[in-house]
Amino acid sequence: MSQRLSRRPRPLSPLREHLRDTFWFAPTLALVLICAVWSVIDTFDAALLESLQEDRDFDTVRTLISWAEDAKVVVTTVSSAMMTFIGVVFSISLVAVQMAAGNFSPRIVRIFIRSRISKLTFSVFLSTFLLSLLVLTSYDSETDPRKVMSVPLFQGALTLLMVVLSLLLFIAYVTQTLQLMKVGPVVERVTKESFRVLHRMPAQDSVPTPLSDEVTFVPHHGRAGTLRDLHVARLVRAARRKDVVLRVIPRIGDFVVPGMHVVAVHGGREGLPARRVLQSALSVGTERTFHQDLGFGLRQLSDIGLRALSPAVNDPTTAVQCIDRIVYFLAAVAHLPLGAVQHRDGDGVVRLVQDGPGWGDLVDLGFSELRGRAVGDPQVSRRLVASFDDLLRFVPDERREPLLRHRALLVQAVQRGLPEAAERAFALEADRQGIG
Repeated sequence: MSQRLSRRPRPLSPLREHLRDTFWFAPTLALVLICAVWSVIDTFDAALLESLQEDRDFDTVRTLISWAEDAKVVVTTVSSAMMTFIGVVFSISLVAVQMAAGNFSPRIVRIFIRSRISKLTFSVFLSTFLLSLLVLTSYDSETDPRKVMSVPLFQGALTLLMVVLSLLLFIAYVTQTLQLMKVGPVVERVTKESFRVLHRMPAQDSVPTPLSDEVTFVPHHGRAGTLRDLHVARLVRAARRKDVVLRVIPRIGDFVVPGMHVVAVHGGREGLPARRVLQSALSVGTERTFHQDLGFGLRQLSDIGLRALSPAVNDPTTAVQCIDRIVYFLAAVAHLPLGAVQHRDGDGVVRLVQDGPGWGDLVDLGFSELRGRAVGDPQVSRRLVASFDDLLRFVPDERREPLLRHRALLVQAVQRGLPEAAERAFALEADRQGIG
């Protein structure tokens, strides 16, 4: 049996993915951490000052006061300039992201939101600003080394270190933001996300385990929206406790409405899992995510290619770059079991069945819309012919039909759309670079 290895789903994996899709969590956590760090450093400063005063080493205290006063100028400048700097930098960056979304697809904005560099940069910027304010509150107006209560020496040094870190992260952040303006890095990022989803999928048998008859259905309660992901571990535990098999009816990415059947229960000799547990394990949101959605990457690549082929853009080279990655992904899954995904418990018993796209679905998703726009763009039609030929050379016999169908439809469309025989022959010549 054909299998592929994968790590088991982590209990908090949906929460982790949802937090990655937010932009508030990392900065908020950074602000809390910088307050804790400042509190510790303030304690060190107080302990050092107290030790020197007890030893009556007032000359050293006077020197520390002088150093701290020198650092105060920098800290004051940082506190007054950092928020302005943050506003200007991120305003320009958001404009750049908006332009990239208009040129490629609105769905690539999530690349910026999920970017670790973006979150780390924003977090460090805000932390530097907050730290500078906290350090300023530690300064004592008293200059007598015998009476002074606070000398924020280490705090000032930490602020300077944060400023240096902010500058380094700013360089990395600008570099990454500029990458969003280029189609190559964007489609490559989408492709990598698609492969991460593929690698997280559990190992599957080539022959699925048959299910018993359905006992009941669980309808959806709550707001309507897109099924983003499942809390797999929670559903497996619930099914194991009641010795049943749960089957999720909609696919990840489907739009669900209240009252729609979302879970089918098979078996049920020991009762049924609590419906609130089943409902809470299904995450519904406003848009699709990559977490468990195998076809979302192809959807984005197809969208970018379609926008490039629109009369307003007319950029077939970008469409060819998208087709390159579509072929790459389809080649990777050509020999893998697709369709329904079966999740097992610790004893190896199937407890959860999750419907997923099959080979034909992925081929249709990757090629249908681009093929429909290929007539009149020989660069795209030639690349598509080469794609079909390459995939047909090594896919299993049972998976050739969707590729042959799309190839035949492309040939028919080109023959109808191009009157000259020489143009038709040129448009249907296989070329991996389109028009190299």
